[in-house]
Amino acid sequence: MTILLKLFAWLLAAAVAFATLGPPDLRPHAQLGQDGEHALAFVLVGLAFGLAYSTRRWSAAMIAVGLIGVLELLQFIAPGRHARLEDFVVDALTACVGFVLSAAVEWAVTRFRSNTLTSEGPAE
Repeated sequence: MTILLKLFAWLLAAAVAFATLGPPDLRPHAQLGQDGEHALAFVLVGLAFGLAYSTRRWSAAMIAVGLIGVLELLQFIAPGRHARLEDFVVDALTACVGFVLSAAVEWAVTRFRSNTLTSEGPAE
């Protein structure tokens, strides 16, 4: 399961990188506005990487924020793209929200499993 989560996280990161650096007309558009699209994409990236690398979530979050900054800076050399501080802030914050959500999901699953085991009680 972990390998599938890691594969999904990296494929999602590649898709977001393509959408960030690729031609603007090939980028998918939702009815969320630019900041909403950024927020959705990066919260999903944070969630995916947080679940895939749960034992190293803090390190993964710090690396993700750094790489988000690199993606934003690479837009200076990408034709038809432009780097903006606002985009970096939205992307980094929402990725961190995704990491927090992954921790909450892991906590809830662990709590549910322990409650299920204790509610079953000893076999008679």
